Amino acid sequence: MKSEIRFFFGLVILFLLAYFLPIANPAVQEALLDALRMLQWYARCHTLACVIPAMFIAGAISSFLSKEAVLKHLGPKADKVKAYAFASVSGTILAVCSCSVLPMFAGIYRVGAGLGPASAFLCSGPALNVMAIFLTARILGFELGAARTVTAILMSLVIGIMMALIFRRSEQERTVTIMQMPDPVPTSRKSWQTGLFLAAMIAFLVFSDWVNPASKVLTLGKGNAITHLDHAAGNFSFVLPEEIELETSITQLTGDEMKFQVQRFLSTGVSIPEREREMLQPGNHFLIRKDCIAAEKDSTPENYRWSAAVYKMRWMICLFIGLAILAMAVRWFSRDEISEWMGQTWSFAKTIVPLLFGGIFVTGFAASLVPADSVARWLGGNSLLSNFLASIAGTLWYFATLTEIPLLQALTGLGMGKGPALALLLAGPTLSLPSIIVVGRYLGARKTAVFVGLTVFLSTVIGFLYGMLC
Repeated sequence: MKSEIRFFFGLVILFLLAYFLPIANPAVQEALLDALRMLQWYARCHTLACVIPAMFIAGAISSFLSKEAVLKHLGPKADKVKAYAFASVSGTILAVCSCSVLPMFAGIYRVGAGLGPASAFLCSGPALNVMAIFLTARILGFELGAARTVTAILMSLVIGIMMALIFRRSEQERTVTIMQMPDPVPTSRKSWQTGLFLAAMIAFLVFSDWVNPASKVLTLGKGNAITHLDHAAGNFSFVLPEEIELETSITQLTGDEMKFQVQRFLSTGVSIPEREREMLQPGNHFLIRKDCIAAEKDSTPENYRWSAAVYKMRWMICLFIGLAILAMAVRWFSRDEISEWMGQTWSFAKTIVPLLFGGIFVTGFAASLVPADSVARWLGGNSLLSNFLASIAGTLWYFATLTEIPLLQALTGLGMGKGPALALLLAGPTLSLPSIIVVGRYLGARKTAVFVGLTVFLSTVIGFLYGMLC
């Protein structure tokens, strides 16, 4: 009955949007276009490389891990120190965003992981991305990078423990239900073989979603036209001289367009109008058609050349890992087990992918209507309100891995305080509107609301305390 009520209200909301949305408004038209751009960017740059491998991992967890093993290590009666210690630092292994960690969270929770460790894993997974932490320290300062690391672990632990305490009774009932579920049919396969198989799949995910740490140096072509994205003054399109070079951070890619944030204007000796030169200041965002770019090359910091080398080799590495996974699947698993694995994977895909895509579209639409400079003004100083607003913004926006760093760089340049910056770094990677929708599907509205509330509360308090100390 509850699902029917939710479905009904969803239809009502869609109807009201379709009925009242002012489509003729230029801001709404641009927001709809931005939402489509963000959806295509997510489909092209994240779904195949990250979400789909994560679905296969979740399906394997549900199919091949016994509930006794999961309950022993992550269940309500597991050794609390070991369970929470593993869950709170799991993000150092998985270089994924808040959406991509969802299938694995759903997999371990479905098999029997306790709500506390599962919640700590959900929080830690995207928040403790090692590359993101290193780049935070390099670009935004060592102090903020170190604070992000320590407080992300602390927040994961606190959220996991609080979720377990608040929902202790319902978790006990859930454990009884899980224990009554049948185990997979026993096989002659050793536990180390299952573990190695899952480890190989996680390794595939890590390398397939490896992020390029380099900036992009773009050389503009003949007849180029770039658009300065400015919500306050309005977007402005103009043409720059041929062979102008810009060092940029790429924030979004679609089939024929690119969004980027300027890091440096490299062609200092070229004469261009004063208005256009002012627009090309570091931190400003632009949209350009790909066919207007004559050339592009990487500009990699010396300390991150190893990571850039891995990025260039990632598909070759994934090919070898994929062949190893295929060989293990053929040798160690029966046809019925593989069929069960595919069935579980498809079950996760049917549930999660539509919710993710819908959430991404809504996030892109809403983000287009909120000017970045206004956000920076709201988040200036170090009041409880500014930290709270930063936590709310981070909770709702979608950040792909590493994209939060150039955004924070621009916002701090516009006046954002240090406390709100940390609050955004904690809440942003942990949650997003798409991930909240999916978590609600598995935990229910009440548990999801508490999880989101704890994330916002802790991000706000930690950001406020950090701002006071700094």
